[in-house]
Amino acid sequence: MVSAENVYTHGHHESVLRSHRWRTAENSAAYLLPQLASGASLLDVGCGPGTITADLAARVTPGRVTAVEMSAEALQLAQAEAAARGQDNIDFAVADVHSLDFDDDTFDVVHAHQVLQHVADPVQALREMRRVCRPGGLVAARDSDYSAFTWFPSLPVLDEWLALYQRAARANRGEPDAGRRLLSWARAAGFDHVTATASTWCFATPEDRQWWGGMWAERILHSDLARQLVSSDMATEEDLRRVSLGWQEWAAADDGWFVILHGEILCRA
Repeated sequence: MVSAENVYTHGHHESVLRSHRWRTAENSAAYLLPQLASGASLLDVGCGPGTITADLAARVTPGRVTAVEMSAEALQLAQAEAAARGQDNIDFAVADVHSLDFDDDTFDVVHAHQVLQHVADPVQALREMRRVCRPGGLVAARDSDYSAFTWFPSLPVLDEWLALYQRAARANRGEPDAGRRLLSWARAAGFDHVTATASTWCFATPEDRQWWGGMWAERILHSDLARQLVSSDMATEEDLRRVSLGWQEWAAADDGWFVILHGEILCRA
């Protein structure tokens, strides 16, 4: 979910979707789940392939979820997921989070996962999320913080990977260190009652390492990120092959460990 003025840094290569489809409400929205009630109406901003969306829809049944993305093509991914699950309480719409095409006070909950790091104006996005949320409802957002990622073994090539990603994301007007900024963005958007928390994803088992490292070994070569890095002269194809090998080296390490920090906010509208 990005502004028309932005480019979605990751793109929709299968290696990216493989990562995004792993996400569930339990591993990606646990901070929000205790706040959900049966019958609630929920807007899921930037729904991606729809795995979190469908989980949330199951939680609020018989309430309805409205899932939005910036293009009809991107929205088809979530529509296919909902159809495969037989989850029939989800509506779909194309929308820009900077200017949502919904009336004021429409939803009980407005949710965005890994969205604000990609938009041109995250404060305006939060203002819009607040506008369409009913008084007393909740606006919830969770974003990773790339500078806070940590791993072992300490492979310099992964430092290079991180620097390349941050450079590309900022060239697209995103903020890859969004997690630490969510509280400040929420306050700038006018929220007075904000609960800020953090959570992590940890990849440390042999299976996790093969999945996460293998995914990035492919992603750095074939995704939209790879094309951007080469076309903008931020990296050569040889650089990316070296980074890919670094991810394979990390995945093969018996004591490999990788942690992703996320910031989270629950904002009372």
